[in-house]
This record gives sequence, structure tokens and C-alpha cells, in this order.
Amino acid sequence: MGGGKAVIAPSAALGDVVIEAIGIGKTFPGTRALDGVNLTVRAGRLMALLGENGAGKSTLMNILAGVFPPDEGTIQMDGQSVRFANPQRALAAGIGIVFQELSLIPYLSVAENLFLGREPRSASGLIDTRRLLAESTAALQRVDLAVDPTTLVADLRIGQQQLVEIARAISAHVRVLILDEPTSSLSGHEVEVLYGVIRELKRRGVALVYITHKFEELAAVCDDVTILRDGRVVGTALFRDLTRDAMVRLMAGRDTTELYQKVAFTPGEEILRTRGLSLTGSGVGRRFLVDQVSLSLRRGEVVGVFGLVGAGRTELLEALFGLHPDRVTGELVVEGRAVRFESPADAIAAGIALAPEDRKRDGLVLPMSVAANASLASLDRALRAGFVSERRESSYVGPYIDRFRIKIASLNQRVVDLSGGNQQKVILAKWLATAPKILLLDEPTRGIDVNAKREIYAFIDELARAGLGLIVVSSELPEVLALSDRVLVLREGRVTAEFARADATPERVLHAALPDSSRVAS
Repeated sequence: MGGGKAVIAPSAALGDVVIEAIGIGKTFPGTRALDGVNLTVRAGRLMALLGENGAGKSTLMNILAGVFPPDEGTIQMDGQSVRFANPQRALAAGIGIVFQELSLIPYLSVAENLFLGREPRSASGLIDTRRLLAESTAALQRVDLAVDPTTLVADLRIGQQQLVEIARAISAHVRVLILDEPTSSLSGHEVEVLYGVIRELKRRGVALVYITHKFEELAAVCDDVTILRDGRVVGTALFRDLTRDAMVRLMAGRDTTELYQKVAFTPGEEILRTRGLSLTGSGVGRRFLVDQVSLSLRRGEVVGVFGLVGAGRTELLEALFGLHPDRVTGELVVEGRAVRFESPADAIAAGIALAPEDRKRDGLVLPMSVAANASLASLDRALRAGFVSERRESSYVGPYIDRFRIKIASLNQRVVDLSGGNQQKVILAKWLATAPKILLLDEPTRGIDVNAKREIYAFIDELARAGLGLIVVSSELPEVLALSDRVLVLREGRVTAEFARADATPERVLHAALPDSSRVAS
């Protein structure tokens, strides 16, 4: 099926095999990503594909979706062998994928992104703009996203962009839909909308593959489970027959204990304080993205920041890091000294580091090596006579790579070839190489598997006990409650509550985060 236009076959009956991977193998330089993998996906059922970062989940899905070919094995649809030259061929055959890392084009409109490469045409062959907007509006309504289809994608929140990705896939009338961490940026309301879309697709006989690290999501949508470990299938079962511990045991190859237990520790003196910190909007949305926020942070303390999508969590960290100097007002005090950052370089010089939410867009240079990325924020340490010395670079970057147990063939391996979890660890290594006093972490475990999470949680705890002050933003409430000594709750840019660890119950934190109307914002 690599040449010619693919034709979507009639829908299969519920329960029939739609797509099957048989003996799939794939090798990248230094890594055996998949080794004899089999996967069967049936009409009207959702297959959860689980595994630690680097287990081969995304590689397998990329092969199914035509991103790259397998080295060994075959893909069958409706019993016929298929091979797709590119994702467009796969989509034409009825296979859609929503990637974990957003693949939208920021400076095209929502409508243009929804129908990119398959725009409706008039009789003259030109794009039928009226039909494009009408069909885009219908697609957005299916995911309950109330935005104008002429809006630039760059002007949307990341959660809204995720919904556009989902709308794009289902608007193609796919027979197989692959969802890779689809809820990683969604609010509670948006997640419920997604579940409704999934149930509708299952009723229509669409076969779904769902990659997630959030086990609590599975009960709402899952029928079958396949678990990968080190590029091999280690278990396939009905979801109802598996416990959470059994799934984690198969993923990790060992028994699991409680995810994380914070070590009791008494923080030291104040290292950071803000008074009335505000960040004005950039012409889209509300006037203040951060509105009169006052907070303090002590050495050895972890302050968690929780809020619904759009609450201003990311914007608060960006304001602290000097990313928007012309739009920030209020007082910022670091180690007892009032400061004003005109750029992130000023913040780094003051001992502040920011690990951003969108690692591929803001945290990494994907074509560059692991060593080059890890040294990027502290490049002066690697210079010799004005040139980068690979020996110096590896001497101070290497220990951080080892400390995080980043799975690489060598320091020269390209970051783009790493799993999402290992990419996140490279970002943390990069910032720790700057020897920061204050570490700002925006969704530090987004797209990270359960055991990698445990490693990062323990490392956050270790950094705090070493005297760093940490501010951690997370959309996962259990994560905020587990990590934090104190919890700040944001709503529409304002702090609505502050809780000591002992007082921060899920109910109290959520109540402070919800809008006055008691509805979760979309």
C-alpha cells in the first residue's frame, strides 16, 4: 500500500480484528527498540499500551502510523499486509494518531491545521474556505472546544492545542485511532469530553490504542491491555483481569511499593520572595495572566503550585525566570536582595533555573547531542580557548547523565532519538549543571512512566535536602500533595489559597482551584 491512493475498507464488526502487528522489530543506533512485538487491536475496543519510558510504545505506534517502517515483521489491516510510506498514506488507509508531543503548525489557523493536506476544494480546485470553516466548527464541537477556527494555533493554550490534535484525527473518519498520552495537558472537564469522544468512537466500531502512564484513566475507557518492557511484549490481558500492582510489576519486571514517601526535613532561611508580582497579557485573553501574587520560598523547601488549565501556573514561573521583563511588575527578592531580571540570563546568574513544560519546544535542541544539550546553559565550563572542549564537556556533564540513569548509547547520541522520559532527564541534567539555588519545575513528570516518576520524586527530595529551594507546578493533584511542603493554589492568575502540607487535602485544594461557578474551566 506504499503507492497509489489507499481506500478505507468497510467498518469491521465490533470485536473483529482491524489491525495487527506481527513480529515487529526496529533498531536505532545503539538501541534495539522493538524485538518481535505482536499487537492485535479490535473494532470497538480500546487497547491500552503500557510500559516504562523507552519500552518501545511510541516506536510501535509510529510504525503503525507510517512515521517510519519496521526492520522486521508485518502490519496487517483486515487480514491484508500493508506498508505505509508516510503518515498521509496511513491516514488515507484509516489510521490516525495523536502524538504526545504536539505536531501542529503554530502560525496556521486552527482550521488550516485541522484539514492540512486534505483541504476541501471547490469545483475550480481552490480551497473552499466556507466549507473549511464549517467542517472545522463541526470538528471542534465534537471535542467541546469553543474557539474560532480562524484563530492561530499559537494563541491557544497547550490544553486547547491538544484538543485540536484530537479533533483533527477524528475528523478524518479513521478506523484506527492511536492516542499517545492524550490527557497530559487537559483539564478535568476536557478529559471527560475526551472520554465521551472515545465512547462514541467505540460505538461506531473504531479500534483505539491508548498510551498512558495514568492508571486511573483506564477504568473509564479501557478494554484490553498490552504491556511492553525493553522492546518486548511481556503481557496481554483483559483490563478487568489486571490489578494496578500487576501492571506495574509487568512494566518494571519487579514488585512495586508505594510510589513515593517524602522525607521529613526542616527548611532553612528564606531564599526567594515576591510581593504583588503581576504579568500582563499579550492582547489575548484576560488582562493579567499573573495577578498580584505574593509567595516565599526557603532553602530546602518544595512549594507546589496547583491550578486548573489557564490558572497562570506556567506564566508565574516564566515571570520569575525573566522571560517577559516588559510585562512584569511587582517586587522580586532573591537571598534578601531586590532584583529585576531583564532576561533569563539574569535569572540564571542569580541562581534560578527553569525546566519548562514543553520540553521539545522550549527545553531542548532536538538535532543536537545529549552532551551539547546538557551543557547548553553552562557552556562556559566547556570552553577552552573559545572552543568547546569535548573532554571538559563530558567531564562535568557525564556525572549528571549517570546520576539520572539516562539511557543513551553515548554522550554524542542525538536527543531526538531518546524516549520522552530520557529527554526530560536531559533537561534536568542541563539545569543542575548550572549549580542553581532555586529550581523551577513545570510539569516535571509529564509523559514519564511510574518508575521514572519515582526516580525524579526522590531526586527532588534529595535536592531539597541539599539546600535548594524548589517550586513545582503540576496538573496532577496527587503529585503536588506528595512532593510539597506547602501548596499554593492559583485561579485566573491569583493565589486563592495556601496550605501547609498537613492541611492540604485533595478536597480543600480542588475547592480553591475551581471557578466560582464550581465548574472546571475548559
